[in-house]
Amino acid sequence: MIDTNLEMTDKIGYLLFKKGIIDAAMLERALQAKANDRSKIKRNLAQILVQDFKFDHDTIFREVAILYAFRELDTPPEEIPPKRMNAIKTMINNAGEQVKSQMLERKVVPFMYDERIKDKLILAAIDPTDRNIPKIAFGLNAKKYEVIYIKKKDYEKLIQLILPPENVFLKMMEEAGPEIQIESEEPSLDEEELDAEINKSALINLVEGALVEGVRKGASDIHFVPKSGHKTEILIRIDGNLQSWHVQDGTLPEAVVAVVKDRSKGMDRFERERAQDGFIQREIDNHVIRFRVSVLPMVGTELKNKFESVVIRILDDRKVIKDLDQLGLAGYARSAFVKAINQPQGMVILTGPTGSGKSTTLVAALYQVIDPTVNVLTVEDPVEYVIEGARQLKIGYKMNFEQAIRSILRHDPDIVLVGEMRDKETAEVAIKLANTGHLTFSTLHTNDAPSAVARLYKMGIEPFLIAYAINIIVAQRLIRRLCNHCKKRVVNYDEAVMIAAGLNIAEWRNHTVFEPKGCDKCNETGYKGRIAIHEALYFTKEIRQLIVRSGIEVDEEKIRVQAKKDGSFNLREAGLEKVKLGLTSIEEVLGGTSEE
Repeated sequence: MIDTNLEMTDKIGYLLFKKGIIDAAMLERALQAKANDRSKIKRNLAQILVQDFKFDHDTIFREVAILYAFRELDTPPEEIPPKRMNAIKTMINNAGEQVKSQMLERKVVPFMYDERIKDKLILAAIDPTDRNIPKIAFGLNAKKYEVIYIKKKDYEKLIQLILPPENVFLKMMEEAGPEIQIESEEPSLDEEELDAEINKSALINLVEGALVEGVRKGASDIHFVPKSGHKTEILIRIDGNLQSWHVQDGTLPEAVVAVVKDRSKGMDRFERERAQDGFIQREIDNHVIRFRVSVLPMVGTELKNKFESVVIRILDDRKVIKDLDQLGLAGYARSAFVKAINQPQGMVILTGPTGSGKSTTLVAALYQVIDPTVNVLTVEDPVEYVIEGARQLKIGYKMNFEQAIRSILRHDPDIVLVGEMRDKETAEVAIKLANTGHLTFSTLHTNDAPSAVARLYKMGIEPFLIAYAINIIVAQRLIRRLCNHCKKRVVNYDEAVMIAAGLNIAEWRNHTVFEPKGCDKCNETGYKGRIAIHEALYFTKEIRQLIVRSGIEVDEEKIRVQAKKDGSFNLREAGLEKVKLGLTSIEEVLGGTSEE
């Protein structure tokens, strides 16, 4: 029961309760939290609801603004005249570092001087009840001031327009002087000019900064893309999507690529006509991070330039998953996978396109079976993650992938990881390992699990070897995970989308389904992070018989039908199960999978 004197003791709580924004139980909890608050400056109920109970800021503080008669700034940031924007920027920058820092921390902006009372400063704040506002007004030398309310999302847009986030690495780059002089054994005018460009532009800080930023932002890849007009775009891939990080203007793209090559092992800076692969290792935030560098020549619009595209894959061992429960395997896929990797011999194959998380799943599986009593060997080119307890063979110009595969049988293995079955020879050795009493892990590039069987068959592997050497084939995809801070429940389903996908709207109304919204936590995308979906083709007696009886070609459709009888979901069905769990959206699953 709510105290009848509540309006007198807490006006904010009473107002929010009367408007139905919070219920009685929530109000009681918030009042209790307020009574127990040990903050240096006592917080009001609105601040506690937003900070401790994660209520939407603008929903709560708009009511607070109405209660205390604070005016609201209703001009969208993009409609504020440039002259006003410049004036706000000047006031912020002239305030001194301490006051500027306070304003940014408390999300207060000096908006304008009152047109009627010339010495009265109008301050826009996302929380007009913030007790730090008088200090900020004093720091701005305001003799008189008025506080108005600005929505949090409008404040963030405004500050983004006025003060775009500073990139500390680009600032370092501007401040840095010449750092290196790279010499050529046979210097030509062109290379000397390139050296001058590198030194003049302090590009080393740019490249090193991109590596650090990529790691800190949780990116999987960094792209350097040359453009005409002395321009290079630098993009980073986060949650599967590329986004711009910086555009280096006024610098030869060849100079940027030259710095990347110089910072990498195994690359020839003066070779610009062929593909190259290299390697970088750095200690970032007290962790050793490895980077795999790929350089490819590309066509440019300027004949005098030799453009090259660079992609750097970030290999952060902190991202290695050792627990199967974190992979997203569920139901039949999980039980079948666990059963397959615990067999004393046979093959476990992961299939899917590049970047679908196959290596992550295989490493997690290896960690389930590694122990001091077994000899675990891996043949990968290149090695992505260091696996504790495994002997990872080093591929180089003296021992290539194929030579390592052939030699591995003589090294007394118990468990083997073959990075990829690239061709008939590699596949035959992997199958031979599985048939001679070894547990073998490997990957293939196919769309789904049944088509992996057909791929091996077309490579020339005998049907009886495929049938009896393989324990399981798992197809995998990565789809984006909904942001937990802003995902919203689906109220109206898109009929056209649902009908096209063959989904029954009436049936889906029985489930709590969410869709993306977008907030500052997920960069307004509605998604944060990714999850894996799986299709497991466990080799039951029936599946083995279907493969052995294959004639001219493998009947993939019969295998799919039998797998479904055994309890397997295809990738789309597995994704829709994640939708029912509130982890992703229907649109994301439909966009990332096909009907089969």
